[in-house]
Amino acid sequence: MVPSQALVHAVVLAMAVLQAMASDTFIAAVYEHAVILPRTAHKVSPNDALALMNRNMDVLEGAIKEAAQQGARIIVTPEDGIYGWLFTRETIYPYLEDIPDPEVNWIPCTDPSRFGRAPVQERLSCMARNNSIYVVANIGDKKPCNSSDPKCPSDGRYQYNTDVVFDSEGKLVARYHKYNLFRQETQFNYPKEPEVITFETPFGKFGIFTCFDILFREPAVVLVSELQVDTVLFPTAWMNVLPFLTAVEFHSAWAMGMRVNLLSANTHNTVMSMTGDGLFTPHGPAMYYYNSKTEEGRLLVTELSTRPRLSPNYPAAVNWSAYATSVKNYSGENKTFPGAVRRDIFTFSELKHKAGNHTVCQKDLCCHVTYRVSNKSKDDVYVLGAFDGLHGSVIKYHWQICTLLKCKSTDLSTCGQPAETAETKFDMFSLSGTFGTNYVFPEVLYSGVQLAPGEFEVLSDGRLQSKNGTSKPLLTVTLFGRCYEKDLPHPLRSFL
Repeated sequence: MVPSQALVHAVVLAMAVLQAMASDTFIAAVYEHAVILPRTAHKVSPNDALALMNRNMDVLEGAIKEAAQQGARIIVTPEDGIYGWLFTRETIYPYLEDIPDPEVNWIPCTDPSRFGRAPVQERLSCMARNNSIYVVANIGDKKPCNSSDPKCPSDGRYQYNTDVVFDSEGKLVARYHKYNLFRQETQFNYPKEPEVITFETPFGKFGIFTCFDILFREPAVVLVSELQVDTVLFPTAWMNVLPFLTAVEFHSAWAMGMRVNLLSANTHNTVMSMTGDGLFTPHGPAMYYYNSKTEEGRLLVTELSTRPRLSPNYPAAVNWSAYATSVKNYSGENKTFPGAVRRDIFTFSELKHKAGNHTVCQKDLCCHVTYRVSNKSKDDVYVLGAFDGLHGSVIKYHWQICTLLKCKSTDLSTCGQPAETAETKFDMFSLSGTFGTNYVFPEVLYSGVQLAPGEFEVLSDGRLQSKNGTSKPLLTVTLFGRCYEKDLPHPLRSFL
């Protein structure tokens, strides 16, 4: 008896699932997209809006096909990657679709009109289904409301910055509404409550959030620390800010500090200082891209651990204040001075010698460094800096930062200003701090805004130290701490 074609297909699919479940690794992809932007700031027709979105999705579809051909099981595309940014509530409306709760068990590719007009969801679903790959994209959701809802906006609808995930059959398996909107996102509403979205696959447990969310406890810390996801999906439109918040620098550090995989897909726009994406692991970057010179995006594809927590070399938990609290304070012989990193006033002290031990304090945070320079350039000035306080002009959140930092010039007043190049290499460095938080992210950045994979380590007592010196000139060594419990209430969500 010859088995039916449907039965053969089911058996093959079941075998593939079992094989994937048994695998310790999977192939993942992220795509940095140079978004095609609207030509006008005025409201356009739905057809014109769809035409622009299709132009961007043409590019994304090419990247998705290529990633699938390279064996990728999942691909993440950027925030704002389908229509751009800088809209008003009215001008973005033609770009929005009604995105249902994934519990409805919907494949838009095969049933496109079930929830009304949804051409974007239909096309994304078909991209996933036709290429047998999970597709992660960022689009806009609209939800009608009425006067019975006291929070309903005056135009009668909620609008959300939304991530969607379609599985390899094209089914909608996740929908996330961005909770921490950046100050320019006035076209969107805040969800009434933070959403913590996870989904299971044959190759691990995934969570998802968007861009600015990464700096806050909800949803970022909740996903990783409480729900124990293996991999975080991270569509972003990240504007690089040296010295501590360059995309690849901070996203790699966050993955290491949280001990989780992070798939970061950035938009690419050099005018807006947007570039830098990667596939980051608890041990550092598996692959990353940063290019502020060209207008081209990039597809990255690489292999990652399916469940990093089960790996025999999974990093141990860190006591981020253990070493620094035992250090003798050496700061008495060193003069300190204030310096601004954007609006944050750091306490700095110049490292005048080729080697030494150094401590500098601000409020409850004392930072300690041991260092030795191999070929100090006369044009490079380095300082040790500490910051313990609230950051932000409207939304205020608490940072504790210890940093070994190259100044922009030999003028000490430039310490803290963005610097992209250096000439000095270090034979060794060891940085630690008396942090009042367990959430600390280790950063090492080289000249030319390059990471240092495999060239430093974090010890269980909280020391960030080099292994065998620096292979390239050094820009910064930083321990970036977040004290979530000291954040001020969010002023822009008080009306919810």
